[in-house]
Amino acid sequence: MIVINRERFDPSPLLGDYAAGSLERKTLELIAASSMTYSYNSLNQLRFEIRMRREIVNAAIALNGTRFAFTVFQSSTCNPEYWIRMPDGGFALRDGVKPSDAIRDIFLQSRLYGTECATAMVIVYYKALLEIFPEEAFNKIFTNIHLMNWQRIERPLREIGLIRRSSTYLPGDRRYIANPDVNPLTPELQGENVIDLGDGRFYGHGFGIHTVDVFIAALNANRRAGAERSAYLMDTVSYPNFKLLSDLYDRNT
Repeated sequence: MIVINRERFDPSPLLGDYAAGSLERKTLELIAASSMTYSYNSLNQLRFEIRMRREIVNAAIALNGTRFAFTVFQSSTCNPEYWIRMPDGGFALRDGVKPSDAIRDIFLQSRLYGTECATAMVIVYYKALLEIFPEEAFNKIFTNIHLMNWQRIERPLREIGLIRRSSTYLPGDRRYIANPDVNPLTPELQGENVIDLGDGRFYGHGFGIHTVDVFIAALNANRRAGAERSAYLMDTVSYPNFKLLSDLYDRNT
């Protein structure tokens, strides 16, 4: 169910703005049919969320098509022209570098980069925002980018680290496939952060784009001896604060 400005919203007229079979239309239909309530202050906020979810999916597919490597934090690599590799394995934006150029470089010179799955999720979000915000606005708002996990996220993206239980799963959601009996020799495979692509497939850094059963089989192959519990897709989602980002967009464009 959709609520805009405290009133239930009929999405029928808005559906016509999106092509049949498009990711945007599917997102709107899922939100409208959900037993959960999706509340917005304006129609612009709803439109922004639909658009950004499409761009999250596009960014995940684009990152999958690069040579961006999977490795643990201790062995992470980045292009020193744009990023400072921190002692914890994260990447801090170098002074004097345009944030937009630094994010684009990950896709243009991906062979210079390697890290684990949480960082890949953060990169996906920034790439999606870069496709939505004009470059000048993006560089004005996202000035302190630190790529690692959810610990040092800039305020506009801070909520991507929150985990919410959900009964509705939307394109662009970050999901998590847990491996409760992971082999202690491969702790990096205790689970996999994935982006829901909206067509039954997921993107996970280091694994690629697959249906969930492929991820589960790969994680199950990395369990401790005698393990009986299978890896599984959790019933949780994570996503940015779309309303906050929408308001930032409106104020800066």
